[in-house]
Amino acid sequence: MNTLGKVLIAIVVVIILIGGYFYFRTNKAQAPTNDQAQTTPNPTPAPPTPSPAATPPASPAASAGSVATIDTNMGSFQVTLDAKSAPLTVANFIKLANENYCNNTKFHRILKDFVIQGCDPNSIKGDVSTWGTGGPGYTVPAEIGLKANIGAIGMASTAAKGPSSGSQFFIVTTESPNTHASLDGNYTFFGYVTSGMDVVTKIAAVPVQPNLQGEPSLPNTPVIINKITIK
Repeated sequence: MNTLGKVLIAIVVVIILIGGYFYFRTNKAQAPTNDQAQTTPNPTPAPPTPSPAATPPASPAASAGSVATIDTNMGSFQVTLDAKSAPLTVANFIKLANENYCNNTKFHRILKDFVIQGCDPNSIKGDVSTWGTGGPGYTVPAEIGLKANIGAIGMASTAAKGPSSGSQFFIVTTESPNTHASLDGNYTFFGYVTSGMDVVTKIAAVPVQPNLQGEPSLPNTPVIINKITIK
């Protein structure tokens, strides 16, 4: 073999080596290592958290201790709102009530010996898989202070101590050390049921089945919020 042939072979070998080096380097960077695979969380469905937005200011009417009447297909009960402890939350609740926002929504979540939760617009006609994820498109800053006594009305949240849902609220149906441990200091409460607790207890006793996430909280029969009025 002449000198030119040897030079050409050497050039081809060098090109192959360089190409192989960059090929393996690129593929190694794209593929996760065992450590990466073990620490990467499995994606699971989670309720979306809307970006916080401006909330309505507390109104003069709210400061006097407004009473909300929550009328359902199983009866009515009254909640005395505490605008002093949670002014933004109360103002937002009154705004939604005056706009008929919760009308025809459901108490879509009933957790035995814990809470009933409602006012998700998705529960009116939306697919059951979306229940618990709906709202007006904004959150309300947390106003933590009141305790999770029986009959306490609080706002749902995607995270403890985080901003509250724009509309979904819950009512504590059973008071216990576990209830206080999980809710006190973590969620915004803005009033208490002061009349009609027997209706809340009746709603809490509605038979349930597992929801799509396996939680035993989906009512077998609809519990509908007909209307919320403020006085």
